[in-house]
Amino acid sequence: MTSRLLELCHDARDPDRLAHFWGRLLRQETDSDGVTLLPRKDTDIAIRFVRTLEPRSTPNQMHLHLTSSSAEEQQSTVNRALELGGRHLDVGQTPEEGHVVLADPEGNEFCVIEPGNSFLADTAFLGELACDGTRDVGIFWSAALGWPLVWDHDEETAIQSPRGGAKIAWGGPPVRPRSHRSVMHFHVGPPAPDALDAEVERLLSLGARRLDRSLGAGCGIALADPDGNEFCVQGPRPGRRRLRR
Repeated sequence: MTSRLLELCHDARDPDRLAHFWGRLLRQETDSDGVTLLPRKDTDIAIRFVRTLEPRSTPNQMHLHLTSSSAEEQQSTVNRALELGGRHLDVGQTPEEGHVVLADPEGNEFCVIEPGNSFLADTAFLGELACDGTRDVGIFWSAALGWPLVWDHDEETAIQSPRGGAKIAWGGPPVRPRSHRSVMHFHVGPPAPDALDAEVERLLSLGARRLDRSLGAGCGIALADPDGNEFCVQGPRPGRRRLRR
């Protein structure tokens, strides 16, 4: 038995504003709480925005990649992001690179990928959660979620649900030093409502460790993966759809 990915939890100074931005950009409706983006289908990822006062001065450990089926769709996505309050971002990309790097209204990086990208050909519009991390953490999350490795080459790894949807990928070394809590972290649930403690122990046996602090309101048992990235283990919220295995 394995954990279920319940949602991606995203820190925000203004959760309502970011939920509006990303909801309009991803074309996902919000839950009754106004800050959770509901998946349109079972393979989409729910995203919940939570208020934080912690400052951020370095690039995020994780950022989102949006896919395009044509040059026109790529430009349309870029235009929509800019109209909603996003902006272009220079991270050292060259003019020859086909993807467009943007930032949301709070400066969180994301990329609009060019059409014809073979790695993301079998994904959804939200095609990838691109993470800074080692091969060990990719192996950990493959075992934690029961998602197969769909890429394992030169220390780079990626996993994807057997049902499809977004890939979660780790770029391998060098991994940037961590200077603050991750802006984004996973919420996972046990395979059954009465299996919370057993699932925590299983994740610890895979290489996770307990944290001595809470990750915020609505978060469950706080753990860290082998790279030190925080995540929570909790039961699903009533009425909340989830990304199934």
